[in-house]
Amino acid sequence: MEKTKIENVESWLSKEQARFISEVIGLDSSIIKHDDSWKKGSENFGRTVVLSDGNIFEKIAVNFSSISGDSLPEAASAKRPDLAGSAFRAMGLSIVSHPRNPFVPTAHQNLRLFSALGEEKSNWWFGGGYDLTPYFGFIEDSINWHRSAKKVCAAYGVNTYENFKEQCDAYFNVKHRKEQRGIGGLFFDDLNYWTFEKCFNFLKDVGKAFSSSYFEIVKKRKETAYTKEHRDFQQYRRGRYVEFNLVHDRGTLFGLQFGGRINSILASLPPTVTWPYEPSENLKKYESDLLTEFLTPKDWLSENL
Repeated sequence: MEKTKIENVESWLSKEQARFISEVIGLDSSIIKHDDSWKKGSENFGRTVVLSDGNIFEKIAVNFSSISGDSLPEAASAKRPDLAGSAFRAMGLSIVSHPRNPFVPTAHQNLRLFSALGEEKSNWWFGGGYDLTPYFGFIEDSINWHRSAKKVCAAYGVNTYENFKEQCDAYFNVKHRKEQRGIGGLFFDDLNYWTFEKCFNFLKDVGKAFSSSYFEIVKKRKETAYTKEHRDFQQYRRGRYVEFNLVHDRGTLFGLQFGGRINSILASLPPTVTWPYEPSENLKKYESDLLTEFLTPKDWLSENL
């Protein structure tokens, strides 16, 4: 791949990281920023930013990295066996937000580019997407979340939203629990069937849609009154998020297989979480409502407000 193209993606991802951080600080001026720019060798570098202990956000990890290696890890080559063991270049931006108020959902976004050398030709593909994990769901928020996802996909072809929504529902599934992680959103992998420029523009549009949609929900729900029991339920359900990230998430597996920076890889995990052996009856009731009404794949665009 042309070096200029890689540099353009790197530059945009770094700027998008800075833009998102600025928006968070604008919303939650009390938040503490841990900013860690790092470099390893001549080609591996990144910036890990952890925002914590704010009035609105308990912890947000905003990680940018650009790395290269001699052998593409299994997590990235599973769907491309012809590239197994190939030299590669990878870059990405990962965002995970863990709010303090249990009525504000956890949110995740990942945007990435891979370039590998296999069979004497260059191979590239974009990947990523975003999803939303509520603890106490709101139908209005869920519909608006998916309306925004539909809107960002509209310029990229018929059924683009439907295809990427379906992939999101299939991927963000806590298989050992037989549960969805959240209400979904968009997820795409191996995206190279458009031109490079079109794929890159889609990545940019997804980034804008994510922050716009998520911060709209944050502003609407951040003052919602909650009890200790609501907070206990949030801590309990955060356990599912941890389980998915450590057991199923391909990004986590890629980082560990590559031998990446452990602190950066695990920065997305929530600051506090509980795994009660036997949840209280009220927590079970909250969970039943959440699973039945929200954590099941559905056509949110046909739901009524």
